[in-house]
Amino acid sequence: MIYRTILFACATLLLFASCKQKIKLSPAQLYGKWNYIKVESPNAHPPDSVKSDELKTEKPYLLVSKDSLQLWWGGGILSHGTYTLAGDSIVYKEILPGGQTRVFPFIVSKLTDKDIIFETTGEDGSFVTAVKE
Repeated sequence: MIYRTILFACATLLLFASCKQKIKLSPAQLYGKWNYIKVESPNAHPPDSVKSDELKTEKPYLLVSKDSLQLWWGGGILSHGTYTLAGDSIVYKEILPGGQTRVFPFIVSKLTDKDIIFETTGEDGSFVTAVKE
């Protein structure tokens, strides 16, 4: 009997440990200016990260409003577009020159009133940690 209890307890712990915490994205919680404090590109060859000195100099941030999302870097807009929320993702529709668009997700792994961690996927994917101003 004790063997079954221990086995059940271990199985339950493994089940909970393997479950990823669900992020509930709220538009109002996203609104505002999110200053980048860490940028990593683990899929780059070799893996790379933006140096803290560069982050201090370039002052990148994400600006989210009700109708738009803007990425700022070095005092200018790097990218702009619209977004929708889907599960744990911010689905960004980037507006490119000439009216073209491209769509890709920012997958959010952490969101509080003060900080956000999100990632982009693919070969050029990166993990971004930002704090709300």
